[in-house]
Amino acid sequence: MDNGNVYNETTEPQAKPSRCLGCTLRHLWGWRLPTKALQVIFSLLAVICEELVENCINCGGLYFFEFISCAAFLLSLLILCVYCTNAYEVFGKDKVGNVNIGVMSAIGVSFLVATIALGATSSESAAGKAASVFGFLASVAFLAESIRDCFHRRKQHVDGHSENPAHTPGATENQPLNQQS
Repeated sequence: MDNGNVYNETTEPQAKPSRCLGCTLRHLWGWRLPTKALQVIFSLLAVICEELVENCINCGGLYFFEFISCAAFLLSLLILCVYCTNAYEVFGKDKVGNVNIGVMSAIGVSFLVATIALGATSSESAAGKAASVFGFLASVAFLAESIRDCFHRRKQHVDGHSENPAHTPGATENQPLNQQS
């Protein structure tokens, strides 16, 4: 009784199997790709320069900067991987965007505080100055992205409101569809 051809043809196209870690740059449009790349590069350079510092007045600032710069590098690399893989679709645009704004804001502020602490407690070595410069550049990159995302979301939120937020019926909405004459 089994014909074999019953289940071969369908009206829906067959779905292509998705790769679990397909890499794409389609979610990093426009300014986002260079910004994400700069965040990762500046954070990595800050970590490398910080490791080259040999003397410090008070090493607490250096250790704080080391922790923040390493955490910033790893988190920015993780978020870059989320944007470049299928994890973006799994989590959804809104969730990824919300996490991105929160994490980038926290990293930017923390990096700025850590850079100030490093500048205040490190010796006048070239590696310490370079770490401070890259820390400042990284904090600017993180804060610039979070500020831009906040303004962009606010603009979308304001533009997305309807002109009739209370949903009160207007004059044309009260008219019957089929008027009899």
